[in-house]
Amino acid sequence: MTVDQAGPDTATSPEGERATPDALDSLGRWTLRPGVSVTVLPHGVHLRGWITSVTLEGGAGLPVLWGRLAEALAGDGGAELARAAVAGSPLRAALVTVIGQLHDHDLLVERPAGEKGDAAGENGDAAGQWLGAVADRPAEAAAALIRSRVRVLAARPDRPLARAAARALDRAGVRAATAEAADLPDGQVLLVAAGPGEPSPFAAEQDAEDRAVVVGLRPGVGFVTPVGSVGQAQADADGLADRLRRREALGGAEHPGLPALLASSAAQRLVCAVAGLRDPSAEAGDARLIPGLPAALVAEREPLRGEYRTWAGPVLVDADRVRPRADVRTLAEALARIPVLTDRLAGVLDEPDPGALPQLPAALVRSSVGGEILVSGSARADLARLEAVCRAAELLLGKGESGLEGKGGPVVGAGAVHARGRALRRAGAALQQQDTRSGDTAGPFGGAAPVPWHPEPGRHPQALHWWSVLVRRLGADADVAVSRLDTVGGGAVFHAEVQVQAQGRTATGGVLGTAVEASADEAVALAALSAVVRVQAAADAPHARHLVTPSGAVASLARPEATAPWEDAGWTTAWLAESAAREPELQEALAALTGWSPQPWEPPADAHADVRALWSALRQCGFSVLSARPGHRTHPTLTEGSR
Repeated sequence: MTVDQAGPDTATSPEGERATPDALDSLGRWTLRPGVSVTVLPHGVHLRGWITSVTLEGGAGLPVLWGRLAEALAGDGGAELARAAVAGSPLRAALVTVIGQLHDHDLLVERPAGEKGDAAGENGDAAGQWLGAVADRPAEAAAALIRSRVRVLAARPDRPLARAAARALDRAGVRAATAEAADLPDGQVLLVAAGPGEPSPFAAEQDAEDRAVVVGLRPGVGFVTPVGSVGQAQADADGLADRLRRREALGGAEHPGLPALLASSAAQRLVCAVAGLRDPSAEAGDARLIPGLPAALVAEREPLRGEYRTWAGPVLVDADRVRPRADVRTLAEALARIPVLTDRLAGVLDEPDPGALPQLPAALVRSSVGGEILVSGSARADLARLEAVCRAAELLLGKGESGLEGKGGPVVGAGAVHARGRALRRAGAALQQQDTRSGDTAGPFGGAAPVPWHPEPGRHPQALHWWSVLVRRLGADADVAVSRLDTVGGGAVFHAEVQVQAQGRTATGGVLGTAVEASADEAVALAALSAVVRVQAAADAPHARHLVTPSGAVASLARPEATAPWEDAGWTTAWLAESAAREPELQEALAALTGWSPQPWEPPADAHADVRALWSALRQCGFSVLSARPGHRTHPTLTEGSR
């Protein structure tokens, strides 16, 4: 028989005797989990557990070896097998390897103390078998359930939802008592597992250590909150009910299976919490769920299905929910959180979608903000989606307080660095417009030095590319003005403005795109890209109320860990890596130039509930909200070169 992995995990003395026990010596503590299915293969064996599986392959003797091991697991725990497989032998090495694989894939469970035969739970009791299949220590989990007391509270305890929840708890071996709670909303059932002492039938009198979950049913849709304190569960229920109200099905008979699906899911979540098991949402293996954030189950009737969704609720009560979340640091993390914010059932924003919009030469996406169309564009669709989400959040948080150019109001970014970069660029652009309109030559941009820029060899490939797209592919009769301002600290800030005459596809003259960046080529590249986005949007999305153009601040997120050997500066990934390296210096220069220091922004006390809910969801997902309102306006001291 051949075994792919290395031999015994035991030390041997020079005389060949074992110096330390190995996995075969301790096999008596373990047995195969209930419910594990075994398929014998010609040269191996395949085992399937609750959520794991493993295939062991070797030679023709491996099925025989498995048969001996299975007998030991079901019988004496391997004492006879350990005596037959001497230390240092290939047989013992193979047995230890197989046992190690069983442990690695969680297919073994500890026997109850003193038990030599069947595993705990293999006594015909369904709940016991389930605990044996999923719990690390089934006996302790079962004891916790036996000691537990659960109240099923509802305004109408005789309704199908409450009755189904009580039946599900009963089947799990949990004693449940149903009681009326007139203060609960109709269509919601509160399940409370009591802590020390006797439980009260009223939610307001529950012990602080109680664990609770709320199951709610509305026309055509329902939910199960994450497990938490009574206060947290009820706050989550109120938030979910409010967000699902707009998704309620109109007309039609209620699906008879929906109450049972929701009630059994709520009972399972509470039972798992009481027994010390992982939450069922963690068993789903859904990569869309964000680690560290709670998940709510949302069920729909057409078709009948239930799905766990990451839940960023508006009210945080429990300590684990109030704990600050880590900032988003990469583009992948930011993109993973966009579906949470834009979830069609539980989200707070509309999902940006390319739809029928063109993806070349620039990528465009479309979403809705307060009933108005928002179009965002960038070099790639993922970058356009991120810009769309940030801008949509800003518009809703500010309720129209800031215009397209960003005069004040909150600034949203995927993490503090991205948000600060967006805020400082917005501040610089606003000051430039102010100085241009007023003719202030002493202002930061009024005293800037013009920088000649022409599309000639030696310029950055991205600047040449987007300029060529604008003037050649889209036919815009455009010109670009670039200026430079040096700060006292030596940092340089470049401002580029693309202007076009009243001809070509745009049908309007004036400014098509602006950018504030760390180099002239980079500013021209982003200003030209912004102009391309504006030209495309004018032709393909003329009814858009809000247009979002790209910003170099996203480079701090999109910088790849490594670029391929063939990715030169003409590739977007390499370009973003270059820009990200200059971002810290640029932000320092912009802060000195504008005299602005963006600070964390919070909704005012009288803000609408939707605004506070959005702000809370952004923070829980690792986004940052900063204020871009100016403090004391100061003009920087210009260096000799900039004069």
